[in-house]
Amino acid sequence: MPLALLALAVGAFGIGTTEFVMMGLLPDVADDLGISIPAAGHLVSAYALGVVIGAPLLAALTSRMSRRRVLIGLMALFVVGNTLSALAPGHNWLLAARFLSGLPHGAFFGVGAVVATGMVPPERKARSVSLMFLGLTVANVAGVPVATLMGQHLGWRATFLGVGAIGVAAIAALALLIPRDPAHAAPAAGLRGELAALRSLPVWLALLTTVAGFGALFAAYSYITPMLTGTAGYAESSVTLLLALFGVGATAGNLLGGRLADHAMRGTLFGGLASLAVVLLLFPVLMRAGWSAALAVTLLGTAAFVTGSPLQLMVMEKAAAAPSLASSANQAAFNLANAGGAWIGGLTLAAGFGATSPALAGGALAVLGLAVAAAAQAVDRRRPAQVPAARVVTGHVPEATAPLHR
Repeated sequence: MPLALLALAVGAFGIGTTEFVMMGLLPDVADDLGISIPAAGHLVSAYALGVVIGAPLLAALTSRMSRRRVLIGLMALFVVGNTLSALAPGHNWLLAARFLSGLPHGAFFGVGAVVATGMVPPERKARSVSLMFLGLTVANVAGVPVATLMGQHLGWRATFLGVGAIGVAAIAALALLIPRDPAHAAPAAGLRGELAALRSLPVWLALLTTVAGFGALFAAYSYITPMLTGTAGYAESSVTLLLALFGVGATAGNLLGGRLADHAMRGTLFGGLASLAVVLLLFPVLMRAGWSAALAVTLLGTAAFVTGSPLQLMVMEKAAAAPSLASSANQAAFNLANAGGAWIGGLTLAAGFGATSPALAGGALAVLGLAVAAAAQAVDRRRPAQVPAARVVTGHVPEATAPLHR
């Protein structure tokens, strides 16, 4: 695999760290700024809102720019947002800085996925995407715990300065390792071409699969702590270690999904969603003992992230002539799944169905994802065979054309 994928993984590591570390720093931020925990929780929402808005907007605005320059510019915006977070004098300023930090998130992963697949042969596209996402999953295993400890001992502002330093390292890696545009490169599709690709029904079905599939994950994961402490009997001090197990499972699932999807993209997607549904529906049983609860958390990460690379690749293939906007929109779909899944899981708790009921709601969402994926496959079979577009440009090398996976 090209060394340039390391630069994308470093950027993904920084983004994953800043996205999830706020959960662990909420009490420290609330105490320092003199606000309540619920008010501090709005900082998480501000970041997610930035992702949803920034992913399609920045991808559209930069559609005719060199993708190498776009990636460097997005990471520079990331550094600015985290630096301003560290320097924020109050709650409202920190809200704005967190929103700014979230803006480049989706576009970086979206454009980065296009760049990653353009550097490898067609039979290794999914693996290249999974290696970029590896930075995100490793952030949950190592980056977030270390950054949380830094915030607890040195202050939460030091955490965001540290994350900004990771962003600076990512900029250097991108500048050194991502090849420049070749002189003979064809012009980018432009905003009109990107929007035209986004009007495709198969693209929207792929995006809906992402929303349902990862909504299933977040319906359960958003309430994993009360499940572990209230049902499985773990002490609150053990939760951090158990969440690290989730990160280990997610890392393994991400790498496995990338490898399998290069051989059978749809088979990997269907298998991942089916496995996720089974794991979630078994949660009420698995949460009855400590060892099985730990296994459930690990399997949840594995099953969910097996689907990450095939979902990203499917969206890109359905918008093969102009993939940047659709690829970035898929990142917005991930964050909509985060918010929507947490909301649905919360409804089951509010209705009094029990601590593990969010997992059952997640299982239903995973089944819905399977249904949408099946509908997408049916639409593909009814559509006439597509003539592969003449060489999609990635911003540094022309991308090899590959037939759609069935």
